[in-house]
Amino acid sequence: MPTPDQSSPVPARNNPSSSEVLYSEKLWPSVWIWIVVVGLSGAGVLMFGPISPATGIIAAVVLLAIMTIMLVLSTPTITVTADTVRVGRASIDRKFVGSVEAFKKAEATAERGPRLNGLAYMCFRGWIDPVVKIEITDPADRTPYWLASSRRPDELVSALTASKV
Repeated sequence: MPTPDQSSPVPARNNPSSSEVLYSEKLWPSVWIWIVVVGLSGAGVLMFGPISPATGIIAAVVLLAIMTIMLVLSTPTITVTADTVRVGRASIDRKFVGSVEAFKKAEATAERGPRLNGLAYMCFRGWIDPVVKIEITDPADRTPYWLASSRRPDELVSALTASKV
């Protein structure tokens, strides 16, 4: 295989906006999840309070910090650029994205349940009802589609169905 000449110029990209983010969404926990976290961390006062009030307060603060860090670090992001789609840890070129559909309420429940294909990539959160089904057309990938939660499913569908590069 011939090696490229090191002195030849590198062609410039004709489309500098290919890395421009067309859509971005962070799937943050809802308010009621944060209320549960505060309540559970408050249980630290009840569990360790009999030892000493200071120990109970320290336990509550430590529990709150641990649960907050876990929730923040496990919050996935959906990002769509002209070239790629990223949902949580998965990423794929836009050229391999087929049909895209949004589902809400009972239809979303059915997509997450009885109609779910076991080979699908799943990135949904129980506190977000709508889901978006993204068909994957890559012949080398066994994954038939991605199913992702979205608070703005119509915007995500629009970003994914806009003209692809």
